[in-house]
Amino acid sequence: MRRIPFLLAFMLALGACDSKAPDGVPPAGTEPTDFIFAEIDINDLQTRMQRGELDSRTLTQAYLDRIAAIDKAGPTLNAVMEINPDALKEAALRDVERKTNSVRGPLHGIPILLKDNIGATPMANSAGSLALKDFRPANDAFLVRRLREAGAVILGKTNLSEWANFRSTRSTSGWSARGGQTRSPYALDRNPCGSSSGSAVAVSANLVVAAIGTETDGSIICPAAMNGLVGLKPTVGLVSREGIIPISFSQDTAGPMTRNVSDAAYLLTVLAGRDNADPATANTAWNTTLDYHSHLKADGLKGARIGVMRSKLSIHPDAAAAMEVAISTMREAGATVVDAEIPTDDQWSDDENTLLLYEFKAGLERYLQKQNAPLKTLSQLIGYNQQYPTSEMPFFGQELFEQANAKGGLGEMEYISARSRARRLAGPEGIDAALKAQQLDALIAPATGPAWVTDPLTGDHFPGAGYGAAAVAGYPSLTIPMGSSNGLPLGIVFMGAAWSEPRLIELGYAYEQLTRARMPPQYLPSLTSSAARKSAR
Repeated sequence: MRRIPFLLAFMLALGACDSKAPDGVPPAGTEPTDFIFAEIDINDLQTRMQRGELDSRTLTQAYLDRIAAIDKAGPTLNAVMEINPDALKEAALRDVERKTNSVRGPLHGIPILLKDNIGATPMANSAGSLALKDFRPANDAFLVRRLREAGAVILGKTNLSEWANFRSTRSTSGWSARGGQTRSPYALDRNPCGSSSGSAVAVSANLVVAAIGTETDGSIICPAAMNGLVGLKPTVGLVSREGIIPISFSQDTAGPMTRNVSDAAYLLTVLAGRDNADPATANTAWNTTLDYHSHLKADGLKGARIGVMRSKLSIHPDAAAAMEVAISTMREAGATVVDAEIPTDDQWSDDENTLLLYEFKAGLERYLQKQNAPLKTLSQLIGYNQQYPTSEMPFFGQELFEQANAKGGLGEMEYISARSRARRLAGPEGIDAALKAQQLDALIAPATGPAWVTDPLTGDHFPGAGYGAAAVAGYPSLTIPMGSSNGLPLGIVFMGAAWSEPRLIELGYAYEQLTRARMPPQYLPSLTSSAARKSAR
């Protein structure tokens, strides 16, 4: 097929989206920083609903109007892929239950957005690909069932890096053929990081109070950090992956993306649970009912021992400076902070790449066939992209698809050895060894650097990351806002041993209460020096 000119293709992709804006668009000229529910949290919303000052339907409509005003118009963030056509109906039902004293919990009546690789009826589940734009799974993913059982309102689906950023070696984060390019709300020409870009931007821009992202390696932590959010990547085995389009069953997990630790704890309490359809959670020892919200302790840093990974401070000078301030804050709060390093740092990189290629092909084809998707093999998806290169491959190719498709089955010794080494080097000989060496509660590092300018021609200009070990080991990580670089957010990441979410929440919450570093976006067209100075004021 004839390729359209590059600049025209990019402009078309920026606005591509197959969802329709809902009714109730605010008048033209509405400022994106003016919103009655800006920066509100779940506790405040619940208080208002309990007092009768607010109901879920009104709140849901307000978010729909907000999406229409600044996501589909105005700054045109392209964060939301599709609106749940039943969202207002779901909200009205939650209001009826509230009137009959049948409140299900802290999420009752709270609108939530889902990344578009998480199945939720009656919407499509496409991973951003046009090949699956009409694919509607018959059932909700397990975590969506848990959210609905807890009373949450599913508002819609968010854009993402297509196929969760596992299609090309030079892909552009936040871009999908179905959803176009998601933009940073801090500076519209900057990249939101991927692959949970839409979830992060939606929460940061107050299109919703909270969203669910997924991560294989950095796809919750990076976009959360770059958009001034709290992002919590759980231990693999805490949250079911059933009904989620996969990359790797060794590393995949879903997790909350919120504006504060309290909201993340509420969500994680609902998301965590046994699912016999996901061996990782089925094999987890579920001894007690988990309540992560009970670990919000303002003195959580007192007496803690924390290791700072000095080698990661080279990610960016401003991130290094912000880390020094964070270290001083923690010490003043009663924590002991010492230098620490993971002895095997990044020795797992090649093995991780190998295991991802093998597990992607096996897991994706299992999902497509089990869910009766229109295309059922990786070869068919490769063929689809080749058939429609103008829409699917205007900027980058599908090298990772092709590499994965060339791999054999999961019985291959190359795969078995790579998986064993990667998890051992990142986990027992990596994070665990670093924690044990100095009896540490957690490791800290800059999550990543500030957002780069989106560049569809050459792909991402990624500054580096501090979270990789936790991703490969399958251990938890938590990012908290810690400062900014010329108006762009910076995050600090806390990493711990497997199942250490309660301790990470204690540490992260205490740090958050001391710093309050979350900075709402200003929707600047570009980060010029004058714009940056204006943002700083």
